[in-house]
Amino acid sequence: MQYALTLVEEKNFTKAAKKLHLAQPSLSYQITKLEKDLGVQLFIREYNEVVPTYAGSVFVSYAINILNQYRYLKNEITDISELKKGELTIGSLVSAGAHLLPNAISAFRKEFPGIELKLVEDTSHELQDMVASGKIEICLLSLPIKNHGIETENILKEDIYLAVPPDHWLSAYQEVELSMCKEEPFIALKNTNTFRTQSDELCLEAGFVPNIVFESTNINTCQSLVLADIGITIVPKMFLDESELKEKPKYVPFTINGKRLMRTLVVGYKNIGYVSKASRAFIEILKSISE
Repeated sequence: MQYALTLVEEKNFTKAAKKLHLAQPSLSYQITKLEKDLGVQLFIREYNEVVPTYAGSVFVSYAINILNQYRYLKNEITDISELKKGELTIGSLVSAGAHLLPNAISAFRKEFPGIELKLVEDTSHELQDMVASGKIEICLLSLPIKNHGIETENILKEDIYLAVPPDHWLSAYQEVELSMCKEEPFIALKNTNTFRTQSDELCLEAGFVPNIVFESTNINTCQSLVLADIGITIVPKMFLDESELKEKPKYVPFTINGKRLMRTLVVGYKNIGYVSKASRAFIEILKSISE
């Protein structure tokens, strides 16, 4: 197409070939081959001048539009590659996202104002499926991750605590063994939350199945139920200082066989060996904010 347009502009094979940095026979061959492929004559070869046929004029009209679109595409891809424009969809658990994402999103938008960010909040199971299927690029999750279609990078490790009523017998301890709680009623997040999975696994590791008396989708609701003396719950450290509750439970560190426990938050992305520049930039910002 570029050869044909240059030939129309120069009206001469020798001049067009020189402009295209080709040998004149090579240009003639390419145009003849193009005409043969299309099944029509595009140019009339007159003495010292080349004139497009009607078919040639139609071809040139389309070629101009196609090459312009190609240039626009190259420019847009370059902008995306250089993070000047584009779109990034981030998935997150509601609880973790509320604490970590606002500052990360603010910092990202300041550095890359041309990238549109979209946020999807859902359960861990749904988010993992969306990442593995490519519906969202990256996602903030809590270990454990059970979907094998996801790669992860650690973002934050934090201590976890027992939340107990202020006058509960466990509140007198500076630290407790989790096995001491085997007879206690537990308030837990619903099964769709990975922190619930981790909490259940910790109790099993401590030698008992927790007696779940109440479930909630919100960790602050769990703490409110603790304050109402309905049971005890396990909470991550980030909820200790930033709880929305006017009154707070007593937070007691706990161990299993003398070992303190941690929760790990990760960023997950599709296991295909490629992470977009926008995703990588957001991950690095999230890591720096979480340090």
